[in-house]
Amino acid sequence: MVDVPASFDAYRRRGPSMAAWLDRLPTLVDELVEEWELTPDGAPVHGYCALVVPVRTAGGRPAVLKVTWPHPEAEHEHVALKTWAGRGAVELLRADPRRCALLLERLHPDGLVAEWDVAACEVVGSLYGRLHVPAPPQLRTLSSYVEGWTSELDALPRDAPLPHRMVRQAVSIGRSFAADPATDGVLVHGDLHYENVLAGDREPWLAIDPKPVSGDPHFEVAPLLWNRFDEVAGDVRRALRARFHAVVDAGGLDEDRARDWVVLRMMCNATWGLTNPTAGPHEEATHCVAVAKAVQD
Repeated sequence: MVDVPASFDAYRRRGPSMAAWLDRLPTLVDELVEEWELTPDGAPVHGYCALVVPVRTAGGRPAVLKVTWPHPEAEHEHVALKTWAGRGAVELLRADPRRCALLLERLHPDGLVAEWDVAACEVVGSLYGRLHVPAPPQLRTLSSYVEGWTSELDALPRDAPLPHRMVRQAVSIGRSFAADPATDGVLVHGDLHYENVLAGDREPWLAIDPKPVSGDPHFEVAPLLWNRFDEVAGDVRRALRARFHAVVDAGGLDEDRARDWVVLRMMCNATWGLTNPTAGPHEEATHCVAVAKAVQD
């Protein structure tokens, strides 16, 4: 049986569903290894919701077996990867959606985290043109998510510890996007940040771990601004604007539309930050407000 890392097994504290899945996980991995004729080829690693086991196929090809805790964001990962067919993204070799299992080409562990942030933004922006293709019909629409997010923002009390003007600005933006046909229709990765782009052999950089929706390419920018926030000490506005303009230029995006998506996403994240027990007092919300302010004149 696969040896599930203790740090991953500790996630059972999230609740009974996760705990029950972790109990089944070693058997599930063994079943997939046998059925797909794989040979384990290294120590498993994990992210927040998935175990990744290095393996070799029956033909000796290096690969990884990714088994994910079933949740809505992971439901259509295989659909996105199949649509991209290795163009700008990790290649999907085999999938079992019922068991949330994917067999993927093996990439290098080197991500964009070690790269200069502005150069890393340019790399991500250069992937947009290949990843942003017509969305498969199975995907949920971004506009449907925006409607819910906007309602939550609109319900915030006036004395919520966020700039009221920015909350109302985000509500206005959200209502506009929810009614805009251009909010849907393009396959959007959904979580394209520095750790979700890895070095490959076929190509220098390839995207992994999509949370796909049928959406708007401009939605993609925000994670590049809120991640690696500890690196923007000093002139925060200058540093974040450098990232913003780098990815907008490399991706051929409309600056105003990308800016509006950043503001909306940051204010939505800020509401989560107010109640997140793992962050410092309002730390997440403070970072989000700083990002939203930085991209605006």
